[in-house]
Amino acid sequence: MSKALIVIDVQNDFCPGGALAVPGGDEVVPVINTLLPDYTVRVFTQDWHPAGHSSFASEHPGKAPFGMVEMPYGPQVLWPDHCVQGSPGANFHTGLETDPADLILRKGFRRAIDSYSAFFENDRTTPTGLEGYLRTRGVTALTMVGLATDFCVHFSAVDAGRLGFEVTVDLAACRAIDLDGSLAAALDAMREAGVTLTGV
Repeated sequence: MSKALIVIDVQNDFCPGGALAVPGGDEVVPVINTLLPDYTVRVFTQDWHPAGHSSFASEHPGKAPFGMVEMPYGPQVLWPDHCVQGSPGANFHTGLETDPADLILRKGFRRAIDSYSAFFENDRTTPTGLEGYLRTRGVTALTMVGLATDFCVHFSAVDAGRLGFEVTVDLAACRAIDLDGSLAAALDAMREAGVTLTGV
C-alpha cells in the first residue's frame, strides 16, 4: 500500500500576519517537516487566485469578508483578497521544507469559481487532476495536513474518501479558521465520511 502526504495550503497569507491568517497557522510547519520523510509520495497544494477572483469580498460591492453570496455552483464564503498569483502572500511559508514535494498542485486559478478541495473545484465536478496523479503513483492511502482544517483540509479529505482512498487527517498538523462553528461541523463531516482523525 502506497501512502501519500498531502500538505494543504501552508502559505504566507494563511499564517499570522497574512491576509487571511489562520490562528496558529505557522505552528503546523515544524510538525509537517518532521512527517515528510515518512512518505514516499508528497503533494503540496497552493491556493493560486488571479487578481479579482470572484470569491474576494472586494469584488462584491457592499459585501464584507466572511459574508455569504450565492454563486452558480452554490453558497460561497467571501474572503479577503488572498494568495494572489505571484504575490508574497501566495508563497509557501519560508520554514516549510518544499524540496521533498513530488508535485505542487495549484488550485483556485479559475476566476469564476473557488476551490477548497485538492480534488475538485467548488462546483464539486471539475477535477484538479490530483486523483489521476495519485492513482498512477499507486497511492491508496492519504494523510492530510495543513490549512485550514475546516475548509480546504475538510473538503479535500471528504472528497478523497468519496473517491475511495483511505484517508487520515492529522489534526496536530492542522489549524482552523472556525467561522461560526465551522470547525465542529467539519470534524463531524469528516468522521461521517469515514476519515480517521488523529492528533486530537
